[in-house]
Amino acid sequence: MAASIPPFSLLRNYAATTARAFVTVKVKPSYTISSTTLHHLPSGSRRLQFYASATNNEEAAARAAAANADSGAPTIFDKIIAKEIPSSIVYEDEKVLAFRDIDPQAPVHVLVIPKFRDGLTQLGKAEARHGEILGQLLYAAKIVAEKEGILDGFRVVINNGSDACQSVYHLHLHVLGGRQMKWPPG
Repeated sequence: MAASIPPFSLLRNYAATTARAFVTVKVKPSYTISSTTLHHLPSGSRRLQFYASATNNEEAAARAAAANADSGAPTIFDKIIAKEIPSSIVYEDEKVLAFRDIDPQAPVHVLVIPKFRDGLTQLGKAEARHGEILGQLLYAAKIVAEKEGILDGFRVVINNGSDACQSVYHLHLHVLGGRQMKWPPG
């Protein structure tokens, strides 16, 4: 099915239907790639263009999300907790929910969230009163790793704020595994 789609028509359509900017990448000091010349480039150059666009889109989305971080409005995670949006649940107890990420960055990529935000839009907002739920989130991450068969090697990531590309302001842990992790991560 993907073979019948002209090269990068999906990317062009995505850029045309969103408010996110499409970046320009300079390959050599004298040569600039634009979206109009993209189809003439070798596939490696196209991957560079797409990666740069995706990175800038993540940063733009994080900045936009930060603008509404403390509004108190329901997040997508609140809607998942309320079962208004379907998810693939990996683990659940009375205080924590863990479900598969819709854009996995590893063979195993599960998000672990508190069911009640209680002001925990990000780790930087944690107070002493949040100690119990923070511990429960980490313990749930261990249970997820065990259930997913990655207990011998996994990573737990918390993005805090727009500089870390946090795009949902409801504290969440990413449990990543199933492949060799690299260092440094960012």
